[in-house]
Amino acid sequence: MTALVLQARLDSSRLPGKSLLPLGGRPLIFRVMEALNAIPVDVKILACPEDSVSAFAPLAEEAGFSLFAGPKEDVLARYCLAIRQSGADRVLRATGDNPFVFADAAIALNEEAAGLAADYACYFGLPCGTGVESVFSEALLRAERETKDPAEREHVCPYLYRHQELFRLHRPLAPLYWQCPELTLTVDTAEDYERAQVLFERLSSLSIEQRYLGGNIIAACR
Repeated sequence: MTALVLQARLDSSRLPGKSLLPLGGRPLIFRVMEALNAIPVDVKILACPEDSVSAFAPLAEEAGFSLFAGPKEDVLARYCLAIRQSGADRVLRATGDNPFVFADAAIALNEEAAGLAADYACYFGLPCGTGVESVFSEALLRAERETKDPAEREHVCPYLYRHQELFRLHRPLAPLYWQCPELTLTVDTAEDYERAQVLFERLSSLSIEQRYLGGNIIAACR
């Protein structure tokens, strides 16, 4: 079973409250979930800290995501709690500041990872903020048991790719039609947010199914 686990929080030092900033008339975090809904999985979870629950709960319900609260800074532990709760054997990891995930690239990556029995998989060469990571649940549970490094716990997956002798990694260059590494589409600053508003407006005439295809997003950036 595959669970898509989206990590998000309300506070942000560089762009306070960005998860609730409007993007095309809806909160940014809702648009992130809208993009991720184009990826077929068995269960979708919005994993957030306790202090974000009241703000996120109605949006998660509307988007068809289960809401799960866990530690704020120890995001690895938050993921592992979600794994235990859902019973998933593979996780697609996504983050709440990426409203332009390439859904078709995420589907392809997860299929490759499952076929190769990879503990960890990601594509290189995608625009920043458009990819996900596919992770074998047991690998994350092992990382939780073994790492004490705060950075590895905050960022979830570094323990896996820092210990290549322990895990089976799949980190290929993305297919050419999804490559555009010079683009940054994550929303981390006010400038990023302004750029996201322009891009979303360009994509808004497309159906939701077409809006989150990598080629269409890249084309809209040009």
